[in-house]
Amino acid sequence: MTLPADMPLALHLHLWPALLALVLGPVALRRRSRDLWHRVAGYAWVASMALVAGSAFWLEAGVLPIAFGFGPIHLLSVVVLYGLVRGVAAARAGDIAAHRGWMRGLYWQALIVAGTLTLLPGRVLNTALFPGDPRAGVFAIAAIAAIAGALGLRRWAGQRRRPSAG
Repeated sequence: MTLPADMPLALHLHLWPALLALVLGPVALRRRSRDLWHRVAGYAWVASMALVAGSAFWLEAGVLPIAFGFGPIHLLSVVVLYGLVRGVAAARAGDIAAHRGWMRGLYWQALIVAGTLTLLPGRVLNTALFPGDPRAGVFAIAAIAAIAGALGLRRWAGQRRRPSAG
């Protein structure tokens, strides 16, 4: 990966916490609730995601800019910050189902889906990862979508096979 040397600070504050959140997410999601590692990874994940969402406001929308450098992608940052607050509040209130729903949703929708879209041609991450052929990012997106789809189908099939508790 060759990142541009003149990459703005806001982009560093966006990229590196996103990669940290990408790694921490499965630890927080797969550990038992109230487990020490779940809590440590969870707090670090929330802080990383808050930094990712907050730093986005200092980045210009390269795709579909609306006004003042902001675009539809910045709405995602607002949703992420709102979701983080709601997810943490749910955990503190003891509503584990709501907490789990907010955090899983944020991981998959805000981090995996939105992160995957950064591989589109013309985006900074695409240029850094695929300097020779920007179209390779499209193939990477297709591969990630296929893997995510296979995992989703596997999980869905596993849920369908479980006997009912009644």
